[in-house]
Amino acid sequence: MDNRAEPPWAPSKLAGDTRSADVIVVGAGITGLMTAVLLARAGKDVLVLEARTVGACATGNTTAKISLLQGTHLSKILTRHGSELARAYVEGNREGQDWVVDYCESHGIAVQREDAYTYAQAAKGVPSARRELSACQAVGLPAVWDDDAGVPFPYHGGVRLPDQAQFDPMPFLDALAKELLDRGGRLVERTRVRKVSTRGERVRVHVNDAARRDVELEAGQLVLATGIPILDRGGYFARVKPSRSYCLAFKVPGPITRPMMISTDSPTRSVRYAPVADGERLIVGGAGHTVGRKKSPSKALEELASWARKHYPGAEQTHFWSAQDYTPIDQLPYVGPILPNTETIFVATGFNKWGMTNGAAAAMALAGRILGGRMDWARAFASWSPHELSGLPTALQANLEVGFDLAKGWITPLVRTGRRSPGADEGGVVSGPPWHLEARCRVDGTEHVVSPVCPHLGGIVNWNDADQAWECPLHGSRFAPDGTLLEGPATRDLTA
Repeated sequence: MDNRAEPPWAPSKLAGDTRSADVIVVGAGITGLMTAVLLARAGKDVLVLEARTVGACATGNTTAKISLLQGTHLSKILTRHGSELARAYVEGNREGQDWVVDYCESHGIAVQREDAYTYAQAAKGVPSARRELSACQAVGLPAVWDDDAGVPFPYHGGVRLPDQAQFDPMPFLDALAKELLDRGGRLVERTRVRKVSTRGERVRVHVNDAARRDVELEAGQLVLATGIPILDRGGYFARVKPSRSYCLAFKVPGPITRPMMISTDSPTRSVRYAPVADGERLIVGGAGHTVGRKKSPSKALEELASWARKHYPGAEQTHFWSAQDYTPIDQLPYVGPILPNTETIFVATGFNKWGMTNGAAAAMALAGRILGGRMDWARAFASWSPHELSGLPTALQANLEVGFDLAKGWITPLVRTGRRSPGADEGGVVSGPPWHLEARCRVDGTEHVVSPVCPHLGGIVNWNDADQAWECPLHGSRFAPDGTLLEGPATRDLTA
């Protein structure tokens, strides 16, 4: 929910003398900008490339909970990897949390310190909440069990971790951008990376700039902080599962829940408040689904809104937004070299919806590695590690689902060959024989016709009626109604 004024910085231009750098960072969210600032502080010449605008993807559309209590995530890590790696994961998140909060305090950026809860909506959710409490205690987090949280919605007990934090991430990103530019770094928006090649110890980055011209850049090292890596090297698209979730903001006449809440049982309910110019807003999140595999996300969104109005009488919706994140097959993030035994191209992905601490930790780990240092806790964030073997069954299942969706996407449109256009109440439809598939959508009275074939690996896109976008069910690439690429791993638009 971005209510900011004009940012206190202006983006750079890709002039002829600015087409090389020590390090190019792709992506201007929390990980990319923090990495860039840390490198610039150390004297590196840094160029940040952003395909859209600063914070346009996950960071600018998150619920922005800066919390070490992360739903039921810690208990899953502990079960799969043991207490040593779980402690390292928590330590990395704690350092990331401290860095973000300290930066906000020193730059006059508002942060609200509140307790965080992982709670059960019904009796079936209590065992998961209890396991999370045990996991917190096993790694030294001072969590406690609360039988009553004083909330207006169903609550059957939950874990409380005191003194966590929340904020609006956009002023934070603006402050990082300004510092980067003040330190001689560059930040170029509306410039999309299309291809990367290497020559010796240099990286060549091929981009389309704001004028859609092809431009070649060069750097000693490259950081891909793009949510999911836009290069297929390392197969990260097959090692994470993309999911989309939604947030609604409401003006509420009565009191708003103070702690940050997230449920263990489905459907997920995430609740927090946000200060705004005329008071406060209630933020309710949920309605999540695997990207491209939900028939009608808008129905789940309507149910989420009804839930909010039921438990907060008189609530009036003011904002709607959504974000995408990636669940790693072994529950731990992937941060480091894109391939083993290389120090040229780096990635950061798999934050599992907890990017405000994981993304900050990733930036610290990446900057430290590029500058020749190491954090002890970084082993829990390794992009290549033996601990990933524990995720192989999950990876196998996920990629079987991908194969099924690939076949389904090419076959299903055959039954729609007689329906060449969406209906009056339907936003988008894919139809036609496999040799001539078409994706048609009608948005605000305008009809668009594009190829439904995702340029990444040939998946057939589906229509998201909540976001009004085309989504690939294979690996989460998303496209605007006219086929313009919104986010990867694809690097090209849908063809007309």
